[in-house]
Amino acid sequence: MKKCYIFCAGEFTELAHSITSNDVIIAADGGLACLEGLSLKPDVILGDFDSLGYTPRGAQVFPVEKDDTDSMLAIKKGLQMGCDTFYLYGALEGSRIDHTMANFQALQYLSERGCRGYLVGIRQIATAITDGQITFPADYQNYLSVFCMGADARGVTIRGAQYPLENATLTSGFPLGVSNAFQQRPVTVSVENGTLLLIWHRSNNTP
Repeated sequence: MKKCYIFCAGEFTELAHSITSNDVIIAADGGLACLEGLSLKPDVILGDFDSLGYTPRGAQVFPVEKDDTDSMLAIKKGLQMGCDTFYLYGALEGSRIDHTMANFQALQYLSERGCRGYLVGIRQIATAITDGQITFPADYQNYLSVFCMGADARGVTIRGAQYPLENATLTSGFPLGVSNAFQQRPVTVSVENGTLLLIWHRSNNTP
């Protein structure tokens, strides 16, 4: 797996993993300020820079009026560089809920292309799975919420959690999977057809 770390303009507390020299680091607009605070040097700087307030030297500059968010620009760049696992910091619990929703859709964009993305926030972590499964370790605690993204998610199974589910259909119109909980045993969430958004407590890190 080739990992891509994308830093956006929102807040976060600490890194979920150590970054190595083989990983790709991308600063998306105001995320450059976060990197400077971590003493990390980005491989790529891009965006329209309406958040940062100035255009850094060597940056890839895009117009404010565009179809892609700065986060999506960074994801597409990471894909071009051969990355298949993405960690987005400052992209989950910012002041703009519309941008948070856009980043949930970005997780779906990655998942539907066979990649895995994580939004790492201050209190929560989110990911998406498409036609597949994810397993969480037995030491995970607190809540786990599962939502349908897009069309109906069919063949949804949740095993090991407080509220199990077997071969069910989740829809985008009813939050059946909200506020499940880990129970000191491995939890597996799978979907046969469709995409699921999963959100859990930040203290558990990424599986």
